[in-house]
Amino acid sequence: MNEEALLARASEERERIFQRYERGRENLVGQIDPWEDPEFEDYHKTDRYGFIHDERLLHKTAPQKVNVEVEREKKWVKMLGSWDTPATKEKLHRRIYKGIPNSLRIKIWCKLLNVNSMKSTNVGKYQEMLRLAKQWSTDVRQIDSDVNRQFREHQFYRERYSEKQCSLFNVLCAYSMYNSEVGYCQGMSGLAGVLLMYMDEEDAFWALAILLSDKKYAMHGLYVEGFPKLTRFLEHHDKILTKFMPKLKQHFDKFGLDAILYSLKWFFVCFVERVPFSLCLRVWDIYLLDGERVITAMAYTILKLHKKAIMKLNDMDLIVNYIQVKLHKDFGYEDDIVIHHLERSMDELKRAKIDYPGPPPPSELPQRQLGTFVEPDKKAKIGQRAENFSETEKQARATVILRREKAALELQELRVSQSDTVSDHSGVASGVRCEDSVSVLGSRRSLADTSVTSTADLSVFSSGRSHAPDNSLDTHSNISDDGTGSDGWGQRDRSKAIRWQSWRSQTKTYT
Repeated sequence: MNEEALLARASEERERIFQRYERGRENLVGQIDPWEDPEFEDYHKTDRYGFIHDERLLHKTAPQKVNVEVEREKKWVKMLGSWDTPATKEKLHRRIYKGIPNSLRIKIWCKLLNVNSMKSTNVGKYQEMLRLAKQWSTDVRQIDSDVNRQFREHQFYRERYSEKQCSLFNVLCAYSMYNSEVGYCQGMSGLAGVLLMYMDEEDAFWALAILLSDKKYAMHGLYVEGFPKLTRFLEHHDKILTKFMPKLKQHFDKFGLDAILYSLKWFFVCFVERVPFSLCLRVWDIYLLDGERVITAMAYTILKLHKKAIMKLNDMDLIVNYIQVKLHKDFGYEDDIVIHHLERSMDELKRAKIDYPGPPPPSELPQRQLGTFVEPDKKAKIGQRAENFSETEKQARATVILRREKAALELQELRVSQSDTVSDHSGVASGVRCEDSVSVLGSRRSLADTSVTSTADLSVFSSGRSHAPDNSLDTHSNISDDGTGSDGWGQRDRSKAIRWQSWRSQTKTYT
């Protein structure tokens, strides 16, 4: 096909996708594929947060806890009426750490993020970005795919083209035009999905914009090409482990377990799908108040609380499965206890002056004016990917290699210091390629064993641009966009693994 025909086809596809969301579920009877809209006849319990479970919930909220929350609601309602007073500011920290009543999160989150102010100074901007997206967005296909994979067990999102699915699609499409540097990166659907559980469509859009651009959160650096903030936070996480939990760090190094293998969703989406949702909300409450220090402290807290259990696991698969899957299903501690430990961790890290990785450098902040339309080039309109990686992308991949080389060298030096004979039974020794331990990024089967564990958590380092069509950070559903089954390991995921291993085999990097 010539260029004009390809442009026309891309335009028709974008229009067709938008039309389906605009028509909505009620007007698409008989046009929704069965695999897009799984039925839930066997589900009979929904928790207080809207998630559907396939078995009866074991625990009901105790009456005393209900009474406590009712009393807290009264105090919070009173505080909302005097939000900007010194008395409220004095109480805010203590009460947020105790937990925001779920019924009031919609108001409190908007207050903490200053959403109403942002919206009032940008009247009509959201609608403008959405109109531009209908005409120009090159991310529509990927967004459409991810919308149908996000939070499929939640009552808001389980039905294809439901009201919230349509809102999620609109927010992500509009933001892809608002922030032309990021466009759309998989992972953003998790953020927007949680925000839409508590906000309407436009409020969620501005909340997402604030999370990415405000220096307090600066999530732009996580999603922009090259993922510079992710690299910086992983390095900071390693420093914390080396200083406070050296034995656990050595245990991870022994099995070639880099932090990127278990912590990606900790940093990318603030622990969504990595801890129970009730605890995730508590962390979000504190994150919206105190900013990025909370993320590094919570990562430390998780490993500190579960150090003994992790140290007993003598296999990379078992460790990754424990951290990514088991803790999401059953964290083993009450939420209040975890938050108490989180607060102590923040104080501990602050005293050691290691609580904060430092302010974001310019490369992690938006360089272009937000909300200014930038017309995509022809290749982007057609959907073609660049044949060669950019320098930023190459650097991101090189950083992953260097992290693994450093871990391998540290382990080797440790063993040399312990014995005159350097014998390595774990596969990381002189003359053994570091790439052998790195190659697990594309081949570890445990990363795809459940719907809450993303096979593609690491695919951001094995594909092209951060928002390229097959760069799947958020393959959440048991049903992939190519129709694969419950194990989540479809042709797309296999091709990613093959690409990663092929790329790694060409580096020929040795320790």
